[in-house]
Amino acid sequence: MGDAPRVELAGSERTPLPEERRVSPADPGQRVEVTVQLRRRGALPDRGKARPHLKRREIEEIAGADPEDIARVEAFAHDHGLDVVDASPARRSVVLSGPVSALESAFGTRLFLYDIDGAVHRGRQGPLTVPAEVAPAIEGIFGLDDRPQARPHFRPLLRDGRPVQAHAVAASFSPVEVARLYDFPARATGAGQCIAIVELGGGYRKADLDQYFQGLGPISPAIVSVSVDGGMNQPEGNASGPDGEVMLDIEVAGAVAPGARIAVYFAPNTDRGFLDVVSTAIHDDVRRPSAVSISWGGPESAWTGQSMSALDAVLQDAAALGVTVLCASGDAGSGDGAADGLAHTDFPASSPHVVACGGTRLTAGAGGITAEVVWNDGAAGGATGGGVSDSFDAPSWQANASVPPSANPGGRRGRGVPDVCGDADPQTGYRVLVDGQATVVGGTSAVAPLWAGLVALLNERLGRPVGFLNPELYGAVLAGGGFRDITDGGNGAYTAGPGWDACTGLGSPRGGAILAALGGSVVVGRRKAPAPPEAAWRG
Repeated sequence: MGDAPRVELAGSERTPLPEERRVSPADPGQRVEVTVQLRRRGALPDRGKARPHLKRREIEEIAGADPEDIARVEAFAHDHGLDVVDASPARRSVVLSGPVSALESAFGTRLFLYDIDGAVHRGRQGPLTVPAEVAPAIEGIFGLDDRPQARPHFRPLLRDGRPVQAHAVAASFSPVEVARLYDFPARATGAGQCIAIVELGGGYRKADLDQYFQGLGPISPAIVSVSVDGGMNQPEGNASGPDGEVMLDIEVAGAVAPGARIAVYFAPNTDRGFLDVVSTAIHDDVRRPSAVSISWGGPESAWTGQSMSALDAVLQDAAALGVTVLCASGDAGSGDGAADGLAHTDFPASSPHVVACGGTRLTAGAGGITAEVVWNDGAAGGATGGGVSDSFDAPSWQANASVPPSANPGGRRGRGVPDVCGDADPQTGYRVLVDGQATVVGGTSAVAPLWAGLVALLNERLGRPVGFLNPELYGAVLAGGGFRDITDGGNGAYTAGPGWDACTGLGSPRGGAILAALGGSVVVGRRKAPAPPEAAWRG
C-alpha cells in the first residue's frame, strides 16, 4: 500500500483561519491518536411509523462498519507504522496511534503549531490523502487537528464582569418553576430513563450538586461521569467558564427529571472529541441514554465537510435507535458569532436529525406565563440563534412550515433552525449553583437540557421512547396545540411571526398537550414546585 496511488478524501480540506499564525512544525516524535471513520456496510432502513426502533446490536449488523473495511484500515496502519488502539464496528471507527511523522506520511499532510488567540494548537491546511485502495472505506480522519471546534451556548448573568448572585435577581426561575409554567407532565420523574449530556470542557463538583438537588426536593438524579478520548470531569473553579455550562446542563435536566440517571460524557474540544463523544453516548449499550443534550456548537462555516458529514451520520444512528437528540441553536443571533457579516446556523443544531432548541425571554406572574418573546439582548447580551442551513436541505417534515429563503445572497432554501424554544434570556434565566456560587444563567444551552428532561418525562409516561421527534412535532404535536406560538421579536436577520419562524421554531412547549398528542393520558394536578433553590443554599 505504501507506493499505491493516492486520492484526496472528500470534505477533508482545511482552510487557514484569519486569526491563526503559524509558529513551527509539530514535533515529529509526538504521539497522536486519530479516529478513522468508516462507511456503513449497508443503508439504514427507512423508518415509517410502523417500524420499531433498531436495537444497538441490530444497527451494528445492518449499518455498522464492514469487517473487511476494518481489516483494510488495519493493514494501512501496519504499512505506515501506526498502532491500532481500538476498532468499533457499531460506531464505524478505528482509532490509530503513532508519531506525528508517521501520521503525516500516512495521510499526506504536514502538521504545524499555530497560535490562535494566544493559545497554541496543532493543525494542518489543505486536504488529506490516502491510498486509492483504502479510500472508499474511509469517510473521515479526525484528531490531526486539536484546535477548539465548538463553544458552549450558555450566558451567565453578569454585572461589572461578575456573576450576579441569585438572590439579587427578581425575574429568575428554578428549572422546576419553568417546567411548571410549560405544563410538563405531572406525576412523572423520568424514572427508568437515562439522559446523556455532552461536554467539551469544565466539570462539576459533587458537593455543589448534592446541595443544589437537596434544595429542590426529596429526589435527586443519579449522576455518572464518562471519559472519552481522555476528557474528564475537571472543574476549573470559574462560574463564568465551562463549569457554568456543565452545571447548568446537569442541574436543569436533573431538576426537571429527578428520577432519571444523568450520564455526563466528557471529551476534548476538538473535531475528533466532538464526534467521538456523541458517538459514544448514542451507542452506549451500558447506560443506554434515551435523550442526549448537546449545548456546544459553532457556525457551519467553522466545520470541515467531513466533520459535519460524519457527525450527522452518527445523529442518523440516534434516530434509528430511538434516541432523541436536543441541540442548542446558539447564543449569537442569526450571525452565530461569525465575522463575515452573513447569516449562519449553528451545527450540530442544523442537522435534520436533531431537535434544535432556540431561546425566549419569559415573563411570569400569578402562577402563569404573562409574556414570551424572542430572546435578543443585543450584541453584548446575546440572542437566540436560528436561520436557514447552508449545508442541509429542507427535510420533508418541514415542507409545510413556510421556512423562508436564507437571508444570505442567493436566498438558499434549506433546513430551518430552530424547531422549538424555551426560556433562555439570562435576564429571566435559571437559578443554578456553580463552583459554590448561587447565580443565574441563561442561553440556549439551558433549553436543550430542559427539553431533554421533558423527553425523559414523556418516555416514562408513554412507556416507550419518543425517539426521533421532529416529524411528530411538525405533525401531531403542532396540530394538537403542543406549542405556544412566539410572534414578537427577532434575532438579527430573521423575525418572529405566526407559525414556524427562524427565531423560536414552532414555539415553546405545552407539555400536557405534547403528551396527549403522542398518545399519553394527561394527569390532572401538578407536582408542587419547591421553594426557590437558593433558599436552601444561599450563604
